[in-house]
Amino acid sequence: MADLALQFGGDLMVSASGDLAVLDDQALVQQRVLRRLLTNPGDYIWQLGYGAGLGQFIGQPAALSLMAGLVRAQMRREPQVMQSPPPTVSMSMADDGTVNATVSYVDAATGQTASLSFSI
Repeated sequence: MADLALQFGGDLMVSASGDLAVLDDQALVQQRVLRRLLTNPGDYIWQLGYGAGLGQFIGQPAALSLMAGLVRAQMRREPQVMQSPPPTVSMSMADDGTVNATVSYVDAATGQTASLSFSI
């Protein structure tokens, strides 16, 4: 079943034909992972442990190992991500203070390795 394309913090996307855009399986998992990593813990009252809350680190001194640990912990909770082999997380800081994150994981539905890169 297809889901609507809705990037975290954005609006619904429109397809080339003017209809609401839908995602394929791999893009859907990436959308779910990004939502999980950027959602603050406690924001979903029905699932208080959901979310890594990476946005809380914006404007703070970088704690790359803490951030990577939060990502790994949340990736273990994501049902769409295979746990063997475990997801890998890489964090680096740019000269301007931006933290760049790359998460590689195996999609549980397709068995394909996927990678998601984003900045904090």
